[in-house]
Amino acid sequence: MTAVRLQTHRVEKPWGRQKLWPGFDDAAEGGEPIGEVWFQPEDGSHPELLIKYLFTSERLSIQVHPDDEQAVERGYPRGKSEAWVILDAEPSSTIALGLIDTVSHERLRAAAESGEIEQLVDWKPVAAGDVLYSPAGTVHAIGAGLTLIEVQQNVDLTYRLYDYGRPRELHLDDGIAVSDPIPYVAPQSARPLGGGRVLHVEGPKFVMERWSGAATRRVPLDGGKAWFVPVTGSGTVDGQPYEPGQCWMLEGTPQIVSGEDSDIVFAYTGRTAIAF
Repeated sequence: MTAVRLQTHRVEKPWGRQKLWPGFDDAAEGGEPIGEVWFQPEDGSHPELLIKYLFTSERLSIQVHPDDEQAVERGYPRGKSEAWVILDAEPSSTIALGLIDTVSHERLRAAAESGEIEQLVDWKPVAAGDVLYSPAGTVHAIGAGLTLIEVQQNVDLTYRLYDYGRPRELHLDDGIAVSDPIPYVAPQSARPLGGGRVLHVEGPKFVMERWSGAATRRVPLDGGKAWFVPVTGSGTVDGQPYEPGQCWMLEGTPQIVSGEDSDIVFAYTGRTAIAF
């Protein structure tokens, strides 16, 4: 099979929500809030990328992820760069990316210990349609009132620097060591590719596009893998029907047929956009 639908794994989080997003059942009445939905292969394998939906009612911790070299030194297969596609946001929703000013690692640690880091990070307003890329080493935090899709390198490796007094473990030694305590500068801007394709992330760890409109696309993956996430609309992927709330992992040269109302996130391994 060149197109395999991935299993969904719902993750309860204290900052999650009861009401989710079209394509997902809401949390059970009286049950724990759902913060994340992960898409994973049925065979338990761990491919290079992981796709998640996030549903937030509170700010997530201020955190950082290591790059590949730093992660391997600590016994993990890879580091973690990630991108976020904002699907819905309350008017006051923000995401922290980088710092307001460049500081030393010593200053960053002191701010994390005192709580001043809340004012040190750069809280940026976000709205539906925004796409943000967070390279490994970026100090960041996802804010409240957001529904988003996260595309990330597939590793469960987060160093919490500050958690607003919640009783959870912090990881200051490793987190400060891998942090790049500088203001955030977006490494790239959106670029139309034609045919309803818009390129948002082009390497170095993955490529991510957003597609819209009716089209029949045959995508040559040249031995790599891709992750197909239908946000709205319906169609077929290699002849199999798809709908929102799903994620498919693709290989080979899959054919994707999408309808006029389609909104699709398409991510794949590699450093440059595929020509097709």
